Amino acid sequence: MAVRSVATGSVLRMQLQIGVDGKGAPVYRNKNLNNVKPGAADQELFDVAQALAGLQTYTLAGVLRVNTVRLEEAG
Repeated sequence: MAVRSVATGSVLRMQLQIGVDGKGAPVYRNKNLNNVKPGAADQELFDVAQALAGLQTYTLAGVLRVNTVRLEEAG
């Protein structure tokens, strides 16, 4: 049986460094922006995250895109 994946959505996740722990290791918190169009270009999402980072109190440490797909039988 063949299976195909159908994109259903994406989440733009901004990883923010909120400080350091007692041992000096960085501590992170995620800020998620839901309902991103699956067809949005990676560069566009990165640019949005960079723009929003300027509005944040904490430093932007990483930008992630989490895609969701529905698996269904092909044919």
